[in-house]
Amino acid sequence: MGVAVNERPELFHGVIAQVPFVDVVTTMLDETIPLTTGEFEEWGNPQDETYYHYMKSYSPYDGVRAQAYPHMLVTTGLHDSQVQYWEPAKWVAKLRELKTDDNLLLLCTDMDSGHGGKSGRFKSYEGGGAGVRLFHRPGAGDTAGKSGSVGAIPRGNA
Repeated sequence: MGVAVNERPELFHGVIAQVPFVDVVTTMLDETIPLTTGEFEEWGNPQDETYYHYMKSYSPYDGVRAQAYPHMLVTTGLHDSQVQYWEPAKWVAKLRELKTDDNLLLLCTDMDSGHGGKSGRFKSYEGGGAGVRLFHRPGAGDTAGKSGSVGAIPRGNA
C-alpha cells in the first residue's frame, strides 16, 4: 500500500498498512536484520549503486511528498524481527511532516507482538477491530446492506 498511496492517494478513502515494509533502502543496507541478505535477489542489494537508485525509486519512505493522503492506520509490533518497529514509525513521521491534509494518520505500536501480531488462542483477536472502528462511517452502507466500513477500498466504493 505504501507505493500505491504515494502514487495515487486520491483513489483511497482510507488505508490500513499492517507492519509495512516501507523503508526499503535503509533496511536492506543493514545486514544484521534477519532475512536482509537472503532477500537481495528479490529487492536488490543497495550496496550496488545501480540497485541503490532503483530501490530509492520504489521505496515508500523515499516516495513521500507534500500532497494530500487518505486516512491511514499504520501498525507495527515492538518485537517484529522482519519489519523493525522503527520503520513504520519513521514513515509515519515523514508523512506527518509533509502531508497537506487534515485526514487521520495513526500509528499503532503493539508492545507485545511481532510481525504476525499477538499469538495464542485469544490474544490474536485483540485489537483486530481498530481499522473497522477507524474507518466506520455510520449510514454509509449501500442498499445491499454492506457495512459502512471503508478500510483500504477505493473511494468510488466507499
